[in-house]
Amino acid sequence: MSGGLAWKAAVARGAGALSRRSGRGGTSLPGKVLLRLAPDAIGRLASGLSRGTAVISATNGKTTTAAMVAAVLEHGGVELVHNRQGANMAGGVASSLLAARGHGDFGLFEVDEFWLDRIEPELAPKAILLANLFRDQLDRYGELETIADRWAAVAASTRAQLVLNADDPLVADLGRGRDAVFFGVEDRSLAMAQMQHAADAKHCRTCGSPYRYDAIFLGHLGHFHCDVCGATRPVPSVSAQDVVLDGVRGARFSLVTPAGRAEVSLPLPGLYNVYNALGAAALGLSLGASLDDVVAGLHAVAPAFGRAESVRMGGRDVLLLLVKNPAGANEVLRTLVLEEGEHDLLAVLNDRTADGKDVSWVWDADFEVLAPKVRRVVCAGTRAPELALRLKYAGVPEDRIVVEAELDAALDLALADGSGRLVAIPTYTAMLELRELLASRGVVRGQFT
Repeated sequence: MSGGLAWKAAVARGAGALSRRSGRGGTSLPGKVLLRLAPDAIGRLASGLSRGTAVISATNGKTTTAAMVAAVLEHGGVELVHNRQGANMAGGVASSLLAARGHGDFGLFEVDEFWLDRIEPELAPKAILLANLFRDQLDRYGELETIADRWAAVAASTRAQLVLNADDPLVADLGRGRDAVFFGVEDRSLAMAQMQHAADAKHCRTCGSPYRYDAIFLGHLGHFHCDVCGATRPVPSVSAQDVVLDGVRGARFSLVTPAGRAEVSLPLPGLYNVYNALGAAALGLSLGASLDDVVAGLHAVAPAFGRAESVRMGGRDVLLLLVKNPAGANEVLRTLVLEEGEHDLLAVLNDRTADGKDVSWVWDADFEVLAPKVRRVVCAGTRAPELALRLKYAGVPEDRIVVEAELDAALDLALADGSGRLVAIPTYTAMLELRELLASRGVVRGQFT
């Protein structure tokens, strides 16, 4: 590190230390300070990583997929610089590089979908995994096409190996005319009878005509083609076959790759995590990981906080499942429906900036599928009454719905009634608040933000 950058890095680290001592956390703060002092700091610090960098971006699943890739690479002996806590804008990436202090030989960074075009040139990655694009926070990011256009510009200019989801039309289109690595699900037994109301990408980016789907798996992910111009789903080189979804316990599938076939037992639930695992496998293999390392990493991965993590509290198991947009919520609901018996829920809906002020997306999520299996639900958060109303219209009886906006009191109410597992389904900022609450009660350790 040059002398000019060294003192600026010291100032940034000092600001972070001061913030932590004051109890404010601040994962991104040191990086934000550094970038104010040295706007090119990300590129300068990343250039010191001898084995280069890789980038992961998506609307859903970035943190979990990055954790999977980290497990794969570390099993192969790679020393990572990685924004493990999910701070995925410029400040968070800079903070991770700053915290490494010269240790680590490879950078693995999840990057917010709206920041990709600004951070990618700085990192100059060897490979970029683009996993999915779903409607999310329309008041902040606009329609999907806005981000798809920005991603297309990155795909056209980068020298990185593109690793793309073949089942997402918006993402698959980015590999047209490129030497991309595609991944996808080949098990059509998982196909839904019809496209969900919340599905997004329904029209061909080449000619604008409606796609025809031969199989729909998740939102708008599936096997698609255009009858007008002939655009079609690419054939994936990394795929999942013989998929078995074991409710909230996990998933099993056959991983088919150019390096061979292997059986994977994933300790994370849902088809959405099968997609995350496929992306991680494809990226890992593209970076030189062996198939054995890929399988071992996927078997060993631990859930990131709030993403299918389970904690013990008040004599009950509490399962934390993040929901933040219609597609993600639907997959969580679909996973819970696979479980026998009724569910006790703590549902938390916030409308803070990081959630998106527009929470109308809850009316697009298919809560109807879970309504018959809800024994009791406590609704909390800044928009608790609206969430309660949504659940009422979904078919949950009013006498099973409790509204308590304050999260602390809502958690106590949810824990007090019942003895089995409690499932918490918070939005993003609610998940962070729940983390702080659990830490204050000694259930989890350390700062998260």
